[in-house]
Amino acid sequence: MKNLLVPCIWLLAAGAASAAPASPAVAPVPSVASAAQLNQMAQRFAPVSLRADTSKLSAGDKAAIVKLIEAAKIIDTLQLRQRWSGNEALWSALKKDATPLGKARLNYFWLNKGPWSIIDGNNSFMPADYAGIEIPGQKPAGANFYPAGATKATLESWMGTLPAKDKEAAQWFFTTIRTGADGKMKVVKYSDEYRAELVKLSALLNEAAAMTDNASLKKFLTLRAEAFLSNDYLPSDFAWMDLDSPVDITIGPYETYNDELFGYKAAFEAYVSIRDQKETSKLDFFSKHMQELEDNLPLDKQYRNPKVGALAPMVVVNQVYSAGDGNMGVQTAAYNLPNDERIISERGSKRVMLKNVQEAKFKSTLTPISKLVLRPADQKDVDFDSFFTHILAHEIMHGLGPHKTTVDGAASTPRQDLKETYSTIEEAKADITGLWALAYMMDKGQLKDTLGQGAAAERKLYNTFLASAFRTLHFGLTSSHARGMAIQVNYLLDKGGFVAHGDGTFAVDFKKIKQAVMDLDREFLTIEATGDYERAKGMMTKYVLIRPEVQKALDRMKTVPTDIRPTFTTAAALLAAPAAKPAK
Repeated sequence: MKNLLVPCIWLLAAGAASAAPASPAVAPVPSVASAAQLNQMAQRFAPVSLRADTSKLSAGDKAAIVKLIEAAKIIDTLQLRQRWSGNEALWSALKKDATPLGKARLNYFWLNKGPWSIIDGNNSFMPADYAGIEIPGQKPAGANFYPAGATKATLESWMGTLPAKDKEAAQWFFTTIRTGADGKMKVVKYSDEYRAELVKLSALLNEAAAMTDNASLKKFLTLRAEAFLSNDYLPSDFAWMDLDSPVDITIGPYETYNDELFGYKAAFEAYVSIRDQKETSKLDFFSKHMQELEDNLPLDKQYRNPKVGALAPMVVVNQVYSAGDGNMGVQTAAYNLPNDERIISERGSKRVMLKNVQEAKFKSTLTPISKLVLRPADQKDVDFDSFFTHILAHEIMHGLGPHKTTVDGAASTPRQDLKETYSTIEEAKADITGLWALAYMMDKGQLKDTLGQGAAAERKLYNTFLASAFRTLHFGLTSSHARGMAIQVNYLLDKGGFVAHGDGTFAVDFKKIKQAVMDLDREFLTIEATGDYERAKGMMTKYVLIRPEVQKALDRMKTVPTDIRPTFTTAAALLAAPAAKPAK
């Protein structure tokens, strides 16, 4: 993930404040870094203890959640393998190195789930050869989803020769591309590629299903256990959408960020959480306005969805444990799944808000950042409710807007059309459409019981968003979220919605911000609606960079943690407790 925008004096050259190109060359992380240097790099992630209230769980659910935590640990193994073919061997070798340097490498490896520092441009922090394992200087763009060394052009050429059904399989979420014994490329299902681990996962989920007394959780776990072995995730994804349980679980292959060649292949992740029913009930007001928001998107009417799918569920949870792609580098504050357009078109997508994670981020990173990048008069406007509600709106907006396109008369999707640019454009679209939607609802008086209304509420919304923009840029530009935020910040600066004071501080121009947000939103939505790959690439080339005035702000943030690093306190207590006996 990243071009380093956080303080490491061995990584930033004196001229780093100049505007960088869309894919900037970054100074390599020192492969001969000392233990002290590696530990300092790890300290950019503030340690936090994540806790969740388990007191109201039934005995059956407590027993089930232990099995789900055990299953999540297998997800870590799968993610290591998907990220790079040499990861598991390297992990094993590092665990045998008891020296201070070996321990520091092991610690930083686990934080990044590999030998590349995510927030430092995905550059290796390991020697080129360690214990006989050759380590690439940067994470391979295709991770371990495609044959080693296969180029994008070669893969595209091969896919172009396939019959339509086979090409769809090659581009599907849940397949890898491998070289067969005959030297030719072939499609391999996840259920075959990862058979041994998926058999274990399936068994653990079936055990958890037998323990819980919640019907919807039992149904999802049973169907997901079957999906691991059949490679057909659709029935279990629908069951996940209907999950209504104190124990909230997301487990399987979902996000495609690790596939930087095409953005096709899904990485395994797991989130084991407990639902916060009180906070979840507060979100019901959004359900009344989904079609209204779609009907008023700043987008040509012909591209709007006249019938938004049945309202997808929105839940607030407190995280107990996360694994795989869900616990790697920068922590997820919320997620919007599944990514399967078949489900989105019929049911929308489910939004899960990780409240205890968001609270930790707000306290550890956003609050200190706001004191550095905003003027004193504006700092008082930064509040958790605005931060929390915008993240919710971001996740909702993934489900609105274009999801189907037509290219040369054939049905397609924005994900397929925009290729490697899709993740960046989609994350930016969700951000800015979320900001537009909250302002729209605020103007209509629809958020008076949530965020309030009037000038004071607007100041909180936009100033919190501005401060949070720098929290995201703090991650580095190889993250889709940060690249998308770079586009937003630079565009809004050009339009006058944001104002740079020249000293590393910024402000919102409240006379210009609404129109600037609407114009940018229209651009993102139109790119997706038309599947305009060249327009998306042009936008990234122009705006995915760090300008000098922005770099000044980032330089002021040297003492602020980039993100958090959770310790799963509740999970540890559950695993250490005597085995709970489910109710009969």
